Amino acid sequence: MRRTTSPFSLVLLGLGTFLLVLAPLLAWYVEPRAAVNPIDIDTTAVYTGRGSVFDTDRIETVPDRKITVTQRVRGNVEDSERSGNAVWDVTTTVDTDKSLPAADPHDALDFVPHRWVMDRKTTRPVHCCGEKPYIEGEAYLKFPFDVQKRSYQWWDNTLGDTVVLRYRGTAKVQGYTGYKFTGSVPPTKTGTRMVPGSLVDQPNRPQVLAEEWYSNHGFELVVDQATGRVIYAQTGPKRTLRAPDGKKDAAVLLDSRKVSFTTATQKEAVRQAKRDSGQLRMVGTTLPIGAAVGGFVLAVVGGVLVARGRKEPESPVPSDTSDTSGTPQPTLTM
Repeated sequence: MRRTTSPFSLVLLGLGTFLLVLAPLLAWYVEPRAAVNPIDIDTTAVYTGRGSVFDTDRIETVPDRKITVTQRVRGNVEDSERSGNAVWDVTTTVDTDKSLPAADPHDALDFVPHRWVMDRKTTRPVHCCGEKPYIEGEAYLKFPFDVQKRSYQWWDNTLGDTVVLRYRGTAKVQGYTGYKFTGSVPPTKTGTRMVPGSLVDQPNRPQVLAEEWYSNHGFELVVDQATGRVIYAQTGPKRTLRAPDGKKDAAVLLDSRKVSFTTATQKEAVRQAKRDSGQLRMVGTTLPIGAAVGGFVLAVVGGVLVARGRKEPESPVPSDTSDTSGTPQPTLTM
């Protein structure tokens, strides 16, 4: 008897070997290349809250007004492809009910356009492509992929500097769990502005180069661990004016202890976080584990079948009818 190898066993062995090779490729090669910041982003986040705002018509600060902050982020695909980085154009508007709805964002209480350029993998700022302002830190608008349980340097565009956000455990947003980070900003001078002297307690001076001061009652961000997407954001901005070299605030431009994501913004952020983190988990964990397990089973089964083979009887050897002496044998005839 002899053994032969069936084509089926060879197919099983080959497929199992392929899956075993594919598993680490998915986890170590494909997944890191899938975790990149998009260049075609187009998203809008809306914050609402209540606070004091400066009414330019009444020339005074009015309390308890509804405040709406709208932040739109759009990717500049052409500049992104040219530079190899993610180039995002950002506009932030601050409105009260008085300026909403606004046909032109320039009509808002405050309107700030800027450009953020980042490394698509690390989310670190890249200083090119018309970036404005000069952004620093580890995170802005979103955290890096694979968020760690540590403090991060978060860029505060109003401050013009980074703020330390400290890890504070986990929190649920619309039923979805993320990492929570908090921080605050003490009163800090951020610039100057020419205003009537009466605004800063100097009525005898028609114009004064007043100092602009900014502080923040507190940031609270909840972040998706896998993607770094912010699924909840809360901020407490305070912007004031002081007389030159003044020691106290003379006028309040904006003051709110809490302006936070609307429910609609939270739900959309959670939806996108679930989708993106699910895709990364599939490529980086689910598929590699499945491929490794399936490949191992198929390789073992195929190897066993190849080793056993299929038994087939050996072909009989034809007998030799010739006479060894060389004498021809008689032929039987009828």
